[in-house]
Amino acid sequence: MSLLNIVFLDRATIPRHIDLPDLSVAHQWREYDFTTPEQVLERIGDADIVITNKVVLTREILAQLPKLKLVAISATGTNNVDLSACRELNIAVCNVQGYATQSVPEHVIAMMFALRRNLFGYHQDIAAGEWQRNKQFCFFTHPIGDIAGSVMGIIGGGSLGKATAALAQALGMQVAFAEHKGAESCREGYVSFEQVLTTADVLTLHCPLTAATTHLISQPELALMKPNALVINTGRGGLIDEVALVDALKQRRIAGAGVDVFTQEPADMGNPLIANMDLPNLLLTPHVAWGSDSAIQRLVTILIANIEAFIAGKSQNRLV
Repeated sequence: MSLLNIVFLDRATIPRHIDLPDLSVAHQWREYDFTTPEQVLERIGDADIVITNKVVLTREILAQLPKLKLVAISATGTNNVDLSACRELNIAVCNVQGYATQSVPEHVIAMMFALRRNLFGYHQDIAAGEWQRNKQFCFFTHPIGDIAGSVMGIIGGGSLGKATAALAQALGMQVAFAEHKGAESCREGYVSFEQVLTTADVLTLHCPLTAATTHLISQPELALMKPNALVINTGRGGLIDEVALVDALKQRRIAGAGVDVFTQEPADMGNPLIANMDLPNLLLTPHVAWGSDSAIQRLVTILIANIEAFIAGKSQNRLV
């Protein structure tokens, strides 16, 4: 292909200290830190290739871009791009896969330890002067649990779920992969969804967000879980009913929750989790489980390789 026009709509999703291979030597390159819905059409303009992480590309927008040849998603999730419209309009789509199989599982394990050992609760107690008033060399205001021998239930048997399972087993945990909710039988290596809920000491979610998985974990599911159970979500915010989760934490129906993803992002102060983030058994992070420096570097390397493969007439990580 000859000189192409490439536009990156949300460059700020890649930290500046991460090396982004330079395509501007051979092609026209424009980048914007952030792009609002009102700015999308104007900024893409006559681009041949558009890069997006979270900027939404709807059918209505795509239909107005006759020159567009490729949408390169700088992430794994594809819910921000209308794939069926891309097929109809002959627009290729690729994404980035397998880049965070260290970062996300390590974040899950970090959250698990912080919650099981009540690190945040103790931190808050020291900040409130409880230790100082207690006048003992140590004090126990929250239970501290061990991980070895406990059961990790995993929803999602893809690369992230399997990598998390490997770390959990290395720590001496038993692992149970959940079959699809409502399935009449279980695949080899899986147990029923309900059995995972009732037996898991830690439940971690690694499945995509679809119509079938929206609010996969809500009040009825939380009611099945052990009172000592932890719920960790580094998948997608909509997988868990946030109101039901907060209620379960307040009522101590479960022991704790670690949440890295939210129904709306960025979450505002009206979000149920944000509004209750002072709970000692709730640990929140701003969608960064995927974002270790090494993982982001792998992401951009794959992203640019996807684009270069498309320009060379090859197919790499193609979805459409």
